[in-house]
Formats: sequence, structure tokens, C-alpha cells
Amino acid sequence: MAITREHVLQALSSVPVDGDRVNLTASGRLSDVVLDDADRVMFAITIDPSEAATMERVRQAAVAAVQALPGVKGVFASLTADRPAGSSPPSSGTSQRPRPAALPKTQHIPGVKHVIAVASGKGGVGKSTTACNLALGLKALGLKVGLLDADIYGPSMPKLLGIHGKPRLLENRILEPMEAYGLKVMSIGFLVEEEAAMIWRGPMVMSAITQMLREVAWGDLDVLVVDMPPGTGDAQLTMAQSTPLAGAVIVSTPQDLALIDARRGVSMFKRVEIPILGIVENMATFVCPHCGQTSHIFGHGGARDEAKRLGVPFLGEVPLNMRIRELSDAGRPVVVTDPDGPHARIYKDMAHEVWNALSGGAAARPAPRIVIE
Repeated sequence: MAITREHVLQALSSVPVDGDRVNLTASGRLSDVVLDDADRVMFAITIDPSEAATMERVRQAAVAAVQALPGVKGVFASLTADRPAGSSPPSSGTSQRPRPAALPKTQHIPGVKHVIAVASGKGGVGKSTTACNLALGLKALGLKVGLLDADIYGPSMPKLLGIHGKPRLLENRILEPMEAYGLKVMSIGFLVEEEAAMIWRGPMVMSAITQMLREVAWGDLDVLVVDMPPGTGDAQLTMAQSTPLAGAVIVSTPQDLALIDARRGVSMFKRVEIPILGIVENMATFVCPHCGQTSHIFGHGGARDEAKRLGVPFLGEVPLNMRIRELSDAGRPVVVTDPDGPHARIYKDMAHEVWNALSGGAAARPAPRIVIE
């Protein structure tokens, strides 16, 4: 039997919201219920920020109710402080409209000490490659590191880390993360076909990200690096508000057009009171492998100047280099393939600066030697 929206709404009508007086379907809290071609169901539940802890139990009950329907292959459900169009604000016992506010950042991810975002104001600036090598740089410091690929529309970590297959489902529908080079990794790319188009709206994206954050057996981690979707739209803002981020790294090229968008990224994180750990200038310089001539294809020094102007740390410059690109395409990141080389050193230095900011300057444990056979 094919799953329909009516089946889902009927299942959600069994989930109480306010005691036994109202159910989730009748509460006016549901976003559009969306079903994709793979029989996955996606929806969001609107809450007042003060209800986050209580409504998390409702979200879990809603997931269980829909998952019990025959034929459902997956359920993505999230809590959002954004009110669905045409609906009334959730009742809170008063006539006042809930204030727009961030979800509490106290929704700690069990076992994870620090969560950091790697973000960019626009796509195509090398954000995912930076996130991957930064995570490996943190691992080289002797830290326990996880990497979440939250770039739903363009997941890159399966390719960058050379990971194939699908994660194993544990008890209570918790996913076991994949592993590569000592990192624990989760990506929507493990759960969908490689060429599948992710034609998802904002609530669907947030549902997927929320579940990859909180329904994955991350275990004990010193740092969880989140490769954010590019841009500064609803998905990015909600992610920043609802996740206990310890800080953000902004990636940009030195090009003026990219720097305009990088400013927007810095502004977004500052607006939700998340520290900026630093700005990275990617594709900073190109050295011709044949003649040795240096060219500044996208300009040079723009991100450094921007960091100084904004009063945030500058983490360093990464050159536009064929070896970084070739190793990334092969699923063998430069930090582990050539750990003593000049490009790996750039990422490791960035990782050291980020960890100093997170730990207050505490020295990391001695780094293990990673050997590639």
C-alpha cells in the first residue's frame, strides 16, 4: 500500500501535545508533510523556544508513530521556532504572541564537548575541502573528532573521504557513523543515491540535519565539525540557533564578490551570538607547476584584510593547488596522505588555532602518526 499524506496525518493524530486535550494533527503546529519518492516522510513541529525540552518528547513520539506505518523507509522530523504559514501561534496559556527567538543552546549532544561550524556565504569557495582537512588536522592533534556533512544539497564527504556503503542502524533507530582516517562521519550522501536531486524545502532540510546531529551514535568526541550548507538562509540560521555551536570558521576566496558573502556569514553568526573562530582564505595563490610563476587568480590578501576589519582571527591562506584537488577527488585528503607536506601544515596550523580558541589554550594530547599504506 502506498503511503499518503492522509496516512501520516492519521498517525500523528495519535500523538498528544497538550495532555489529552489536543493531538499533533489538530494542534496547528505541523508544517507541510512531505513524502519523497523513496517513501521517506518529512515534517516540522512549530514550538515556542521555551517548550524545546517538552516538545522533544512529542517529536520522538511523532517519529515513532509515523515510522510504524507499513512501507515508511525513514522519518525526518524537527522542531522549529518558525510558525508555518497560515497557522496560529502555539498556545502557551497566554494571549501574547511568542517572541521570535533562538531555540535554547542547552540541547547538548551527549558525549560531544565542542561543536563547530565551517561555513561560507556562498558555494564554490572550497568549504567542504577545508572542513574535511580541518577535522583531520584536529585529529592529528590527538583529539577525538567527528565530521557531520550538513550540506544537504551537495554532500561531499563520501567523495572527499573515499567512504562507500550505508551506516548501520542500531537500537532505537540510532545510526552508527561511518569511519575514515580515524574520523566518525555522517552525511546525507550515505543515505540517498549519489545522483538523487535533493529537492527539499527548509523544514525538510532541518529535519534531516537535526536527526544526523542527535540520532547518531557519535560517542565521546572532543570536537564535532559541521560542514554547513553554503549561504545565510533559513536552514543556516535555524541550524545556528538550534545547535550548541562553540564557534564558526568562515571560508572565503580573496575575491571581492566572495568577501561580500563572507561578511554576511560573519554577521549571521554574530547576530545569534556564536563566536567567530576565524576566517580562512582559500585558493589564495596559484604557483604554476611548469614555470614556477605565482598568479593571484582570485586576488590575494582580501580575507586577511577582511578579518582585520571585522576584528576576527585570520586562520591562514590555502593555495589553489592541483595536489590538494587531486587528492580530494581520490578520497585521500592531503592532511593524511602527505602529513609532513606544506599544505598539510597549513591545515594543521589552522586546527591548532581553532583548538586553542575552544580549549582556552590548553595543550592537546601528543599527535598519533597516521600512516597511509
